[in-house]
Formats: sequence, C-alpha cells, structure tokens
Amino acid sequence: MSLIGAVLGYALTVFVLLLIARLVLDWAEVLANGPGWVSQARALTHAATEPVIAPVRRVLRPVRIGELSIDLAFTAVFVVVLILRSIAFSL
Repeated sequence: MSLIGAVLGYALTVFVLLLIARLVLDWAEVLANGPGWVSQARALTHAATEPVIAPVRRVLRPVRIGELSIDLAFTAVFVVVLILRSIAFSL
C-alpha cells in the first residue's frame, strides 16, 4: 500500500463516517425533535457533505413515494465513496 493510497483511503473513511453521522442525525431530526446539539451536529455534517452531494442531487432527483422522499444522490455518493475507498486502500 502506498502512502498516497493510505492517506486517500483514510480521508475517504472520514467522509464515510460523516455520511453515516449525517444519516443518523437526519433520522433523529425526522423521528423526534431532539435536543439543540442534534440540530447543531446536523448542520455541521450537512456543511461537510453537502458540497459533494449537491451536484449529484442536481442529476439524481429524490424519488417521492407518497409522503416519503428517498434521496438517491446521498445513496449514490455513499456507494461511490465506498468503492473509491476500497480502490485507494488497494493502491
């Protein structure tokens, strides 16, 4: 494993963890109006991940199923980051 691959892999791992935190905090906000720190943490994860997700969202629109909306952009970014992470660690 090269140094560049390791650094890139660890950076992508941090991004995956931010995406997971965003997912959990979004659901926490939807299911129950939590304490104030949940909103602050949610804003922080959105600020860190939205620059990557927003351009993809312009191409992949959310799918509406009744009142439920599934964000395909988030799912696509998550899968692509996992694939890139595995490639980076194999370099």
